[in-house]
Amino acid sequence: MASPDAVTHRLPAEWEPHAATWIAWPHRRQTWIGPFEPIPLVYEKLVRLIAPHEPVRIIGSSELLAQPRERLAGVANIEFVTIRTNDSWVRDTGPVFLLRKDAATPEISPRAAVAWGWNAWGGKYPPWDDDARVARSIAVHLGLDVFEPGLVLEGGAIETDGAGTILANERCVVDDRRNPGLDRDAIEAAIRGWLCVEKVLWVGGDLAGDDTDGHIDQLARFVAPGRVLAARQPDRSDPNHAALAANLEQLATFHDAAGRRLEVIPVDIPSRFAFEGTQLPASHLNFYVANGVVAVPVFGTPTDEPALRMLEQCFPGRRIEPVDCRELVRGRGALHCITRDEAAAPSRGVTPSRHLGAEVHGDA
Repeated sequence: MASPDAVTHRLPAEWEPHAATWIAWPHRRQTWIGPFEPIPLVYEKLVRLIAPHEPVRIIGSSELLAQPRERLAGVANIEFVTIRTNDSWVRDTGPVFLLRKDAATPEISPRAAVAWGWNAWGGKYPPWDDDARVARSIAVHLGLDVFEPGLVLEGGAIETDGAGTILANERCVVDDRRNPGLDRDAIEAAIRGWLCVEKVLWVGGDLAGDDTDGHIDQLARFVAPGRVLAARQPDRSDPNHAALAANLEQLATFHDAAGRRLEVIPVDIPSRFAFEGTQLPASHLNFYVANGVVAVPVFGTPTDEPALRMLEQCFPGRRIEPVDCRELVRGRGALHCITRDEAAAPSRGVTPSRHLGAEVHGDA
C-alpha cells in the first residue's frame, strides 16, 4: 500500500482518546535479569489498573493466554487475542496508529496503522520472527489499512505531541544495524512521510543499562504541545549525569512544528539504580497515559514523590497511579515499554484534540 497522506492523516498524541491498550503477555524468561516469577504479577496489576478506564487487549499464543485468562478471571473490559510473540515489549513491536484529520471526509478510513520493521533492537535478541509479525497482525485483527514502510523503527524510539512534532534519539534510529546504508536525512524523510508529521527533533545519549540504544521514552516526553518533561541526573557520580545534562541543554534550544520554543521541565531519576551490580535504566519518564489515568514507574527511591507530583500538574483530571517497577526494570524497560495505545477513531465534526495541561512549576 502507498504511504499515508499528511493532508488526510495525522499522528495523535498518547493523551488523546484511546480505543484500547495492547499488552503482550510475558513469557521469555531470559529477558529479565534475576527471577522471572514476579514479572507476570506486574503485568496483571497494570491490566487491572487500566481496564476500568479503557479496554485492554492482551496478545500471546493460545497456550500462553491461558495464564492471563486465569489470573484476570472476572475482570471486565479485557480481550484476549491470539497472536504469537517472542517477547513482550509491544511498544516496540506493535503498530503506530494514525487518525483521519477531517472527520467530514467519510471516503477515508477514520484510522490506519503503520507497521514498521522489527529486528530486536538491531539484532540483539534472536529469534524475533514472531514479533516481526505483531504490528501487522494487530492491524489486520482490527480491520485497518496497514502501511508498511520497510524500515525499522521501534515505538519507544519516537515521541509525538500530536501536533506535527516528533522527538527521537538519533542513536537508536540512524543505525546501520537497523537500517543499513540510510543516513539521518533519509530516515527523517521517511518518518515525516509515513507518520504524517512536519518536524523531527533529534537528541542523543542513553541511560546506562538501556539495551535499546537510547529510546526517547526513557529520556524525554511530551505532556502537551510545546511542553516536554526531560530526565535529569544530578548525581555526578552516576554515569547518566553528563548525557542527560547535555540533552536538557539541547532540548531547550528546540522549536516545534508550530514554531514554539520548547518548555523543558527536568525530572530527576533514580541514581545508580542497580540489580546485583548491573545498573538498570530506571526512569520515571517511562509513564503511560491512558483514558483517565497515568501509570507512573516508581522505584522506592527519593525521586518517586517529586515525579508523581510533577505528573499531577501535567495531567489534571487524570488519576496519577504509581506502579512499583523495581522488578519490571530488570528487563531494562518499564510501563511505556510494555503498552501500546490504540487511538480512538475521531468523532464526526471534532477537530484534533489539544491537551492544554496545567501550569507547571519545574526547578531548572
